[in-house]
Amino acid sequence: MPANRSKLHRRGIAALAALPLLALAACGYGSEAKSDDTTKVAAGAKKIDGLDSVKIGYFGNLTHATALVGREQGLFQKQLGATKADYATFSAGPSEIEALNSGSIDIGWIGPSPAINGYTKSGGKSLKIIGGSASGGVKLVVNPKKITSLKDVKGKRIATPQLGNTQDVAFLNWVADQGWKVDAQSGKGDVTVVRSDNKVTPDAFKAGSVDGAWVPEPTASKLVAEGGKVLLDESTLWPGNKFVITNIVVRQAFLKEHPKAVEAVLKASVEANKWIDANPDRAKAAANKQLEADSGKALPANVLDPAWKSIRFTDDPLASTLRTEAAHAVKAGLLDKPDLKGIYDLTILNEVLKAEGASPVDAAGLGAS
Repeated sequence: MPANRSKLHRRGIAALAALPLLALAACGYGSEAKSDDTTKVAAGAKKIDGLDSVKIGYFGNLTHATALVGREQGLFQKQLGATKADYATFSAGPSEIEALNSGSIDIGWIGPSPAINGYTKSGGKSLKIIGGSASGGVKLVVNPKKITSLKDVKGKRIATPQLGNTQDVAFLNWVADQGWKVDAQSGKGDVTVVRSDNKVTPDAFKAGSVDGAWVPEPTASKLVAEGGKVLLDESTLWPGNKFVITNIVVRQAFLKEHPKAVEAVLKASVEANKWIDANPDRAKAAANKQLEADSGKALPANVLDPAWKSIRFTDDPLASTLRTEAAHAVKAGLLDKPDLKGIYDLTILNEVLKAEGASPVDAAGLGAS
């Protein structure tokens, strides 16, 4: 690797890891949540693999609604029997990867970019992607007084959640496709990229310090509620309007030592997605109820309803789109060309799907050898 490229790569990884860890230092890797004590354990239920608990991580985003609904409906605890389902919530992918690496969580819902970074940084030894969760739910929302067309984005200040995160990579790739130039590290160029936590982006937008944002739901709909306009839905840039936004990952050691526990969590995930599809309104309410329990604040209807409509929940990890997203990160200079062979292990998921009478999913050549 050339010295300057190696230095760039290290700076990118450091930037990705440091900010969220500093922000979360006071409370560990993420916000700890109580176990699902409201779910009754069936009489005679036994611990799975002899485990006292399985530690599950997810974000407080609607794009992680499989986990939100699975928890709120007690599906994880039901499948885990007498093994307690413990939870931790996160606001950034790198911090969740650190928690996974340290053993603070065993299984997590996470976006593709941090999963790729975690896998490649560890030399392919830290995690496996074991299932899909969601597609879509990402939009470019702008101030319509300043931006009325895609070409107007040039010269403006656009927020993304974090340097090198999934939406940041997607926006940098879109900018490059317009023929514009931006330095990925500084965010300076024909467009100014402002890395801003999703929690503060709506206030920044309202104050006028950013002219728009490329963000996931529900942040996108929060901006619309503040007077923003959806200029572009990222799903329109992908074949079939499908691209991975959330995957399920597991510590490799946990997968090897406790496959039955992993199977239980995947059964609950498949059950949650099936229930979401069959009961969209009830599922939306359940996800919002869990968001309120986790954050202390539910989403208002004018944010929740449009956000929910733009997300598709799926057991398929949409592996071919992860390969493309990795290529986008390389193109942006945020990642050296990665070897992703083996990042997926869909064996247990496909066994669960087969038992449900569903079709198997594919790793797009990136499965375990």
